[in-house]
Amino acid sequence: MQFDVIENPHPVAQDRRREILADPGFGVHFSDHTVIIDWTDDGDGGSWHDARVEAYGPIALDPAASVLHYAQEVFEGMKAYRHADGGVYTFRPRANAARMNRSAARMALPQLDEEAFVESLEQLLAVDSSWVPEGEGAALYLRPFMIATEAFLGVRPAREVSYRVIASPAGNYFGGELKPVRIWVSRDFTRSGPGGTGAAKTGGNYAGSLAAQAQAAEHGCDQVLFLDPLHENAVEELGGMNVFLVTSDGRLITPQLTGTILEGVTRDSVIQLAQDRGLTVEERRVTLDEWARGIEDGTIVEAFACGTAAVITPIGELVDGETTIASPGTGEVTASIREELLGIQTGAVADRHGWMHRLA
Repeated sequence: MQFDVIENPHPVAQDRRREILADPGFGVHFSDHTVIIDWTDDGDGGSWHDARVEAYGPIALDPAASVLHYAQEVFEGMKAYRHADGGVYTFRPRANAARMNRSAARMALPQLDEEAFVESLEQLLAVDSSWVPEGEGAALYLRPFMIATEAFLGVRPAREVSYRVIASPAGNYFGGELKPVRIWVSRDFTRSGPGGTGAAKTGGNYAGSLAAQAQAAEHGCDQVLFLDPLHENAVEELGGMNVFLVTSDGRLITPQLTGTILEGVTRDSVIQLAQDRGLTVEERRVTLDEWARGIEDGTIVEAFACGTAAVITPIGELVDGETTIASPGTGEVTASIREELLGIQTGAVADRHGWMHRLA
């Protein structure tokens, strides 16, 4: 795909960029450019066109744009790391491209060729590689997204769509040194249901989780755990992370993908690294009661969550109303897989599975 490049005439000053990269936070600062590819359906099935790189800035949308009224949008999240060779690499971008297309199909949005997806990342990093921070836990967070831009009021798939990529320097997601997180068990809200959009990475799923996340914060918790009340309160996922339990006899248990859980790229990678270690991986329904019993009798010896932003984070406590369940937290398996996964991503450990892709 041919991209036109229109460089930002007013980039962030170099000194200011250094200040930002020294303490980037998460998702609060953005690089100088954005990638845009437009899609239009004129009755012939639609086509992508006008691929370009231009200055980061506000999006001009008609007040009747479909995304504002019917939430027709999807997005992805990934990170770019600077390696010792000076190059900038990202982790399994084609897996993200494939997931975006699955999400797009569920939300009645067009498919973007996987190679065009990867090229859009390369085009952005070609002009914004100076925004990649260095240091432990630091990376440039990449946010590809697709929104319905056609101006109309009516419930049907939009005929005009915009695909974009923005980038934000990021530090450690939970801040400071790694420590077990406290999880609020949601009994008032569910994240998705059978036939819903739970397997799609779409904004509505996250909007629907915010009330539960607010409850978690009120109870001094870092994240919220959603359950499936239709299946004996089976564990689903956190607000934006997948869950893993490690057993005393060398098994790794994670909730199976039933269409209500997002298929995480980090989740899939953890499964592979666990199997490399000889662990038996069980993808099945696991209830909250089984988790609690396993902690009590010593069957479950570790618990952690994983996702692009935080990578791998040990779970320290589950707060279920007035009851607090002390989860085992960090253990040998959690630490080992986390160390290898981060090592692969940052270039410190051999990439045995060919997961890293050089962007710049």
